[in-house]
This record gives sequence, C-alpha cells and structure tokens, in this order.
Amino acid sequence: MELPGAGIARGRKIMRMADLFGWLKRVGASHGGGIATAADVATLCVAAFLLAILVRTYSHPAAPQQPPRPAVRAEVGMSIKDRIAGVNWGKNGRTLVLAVSTQCHFCRESTPFYRKLRDKAGKSLKIVAVLPQPAAEAAQFFKNEGVKVDQVVQAGPESIGVKGTPTMLLVDGAGTVTKLWVGKVHPEQEQGVLAALGKG
Repeated sequence: MELPGAGIARGRKIMRMADLFGWLKRVGASHGGGIATAADVATLCVAAFLLAILVRTYSHPAAPQQPPRPAVRAEVGMSIKDRIAGVNWGKNGRTLVLAVSTQCHFCRESTPFYRKLRDKAGKSLKIVAVLPQPAAEAAQFFKNEGVKVDQVVQAGPESIGVKGTPTMLLVDGAGTVTKLWVGKVHPEQEQGVLAALGKG
C-alpha cells in the first residue's frame, strides 16, 4: 500500500521533469529548431541524460515496506531453528541454550551452576551460549568464569523470545524448545534441572 504523501511527492518530481522537458524545447526553439553550437549539443545531452535518470527513478511507485517480525515469547513447543544463525540443531541433537549477558549479575552468579552442567549432563548435550555482546567478549567472560560451552553466538535474547537473562532452553534436534528455565537456578532447583538435562 502506498503512503499518502508518496503520491504527492512523486507528482512534484514528475512536474519537475516536465519543467526540464519544457526547457529543452525552449533551447531548441532559440536556435530556430536546430542546434547551433557544440556547447548546445553538450547541454542538451546532459539534460536528456538527467531526464532519463529521473524518469527511471521516480516513474514507479516505491516498493511497500515489510512489516517488522512480530515479537514472541519463548515457550515449550516453540521452534527457534531459524532464529539463531550458525547452530546445527540436527547435528547437535539435544542442545542447552544459555541466554545470558556479561552485564547481568544474575548470570554471573549462575556460573557455578553452569560449571556443573558439562560434568553432570554428559558430552551428548551441547551447550550454546547466546549473548548480545561480541563473541570475543562473551568467550572471555566464560573463560574467566571457568564455564565450558560448545558454541558462542552473538544475538539479542529477544531473537529467541527471551525477555530476561539468565534463561536456559533445552532444544531438541529439530530446533524445538522442550524445556525452559527462566532466571537464576537456585540450589534447591539444581537437581531437578540436572536430572532433566541428563535424560535423553
């Protein structure tokens, strides 16, 4: 759908084209309908070239803008297969996505639990960290905290429907969320989470 002001703006541009065309006619008439000098030839050629560019640029309506991607909220059963670039869900099999931030103090407080994940969940579970910070900064964050992850991806948590960090998503080989934990995992919750991650 064309915006209301777009037609008016295009009409004004077409009027300017008509003015330019009229000027060309006047230049020709001033020499009795012919071209008297090389300078006149050059002037008319440049003007004709500019007129052709204007016609090509403004004679067609602008393409409609695509609507923004609707916001989503992460939930069990939701597919995030196409929402994180560079993750091979099928090859990974079961994947634990850690949606965290280097600026989140709850994320930093959760790192002792994250260190347990690899030992308790086993090597069959891949861990992918998603952070809004650059990958190099994120990798250094995990290194400093002694947390081992298989892949670090720079992306905003909202891209996978996460509204706050830290959030953990257990994803199957088809890229579908099967379990979800929002917020810091407290000590009394750890065994339940580890038991769920160890199944599969």
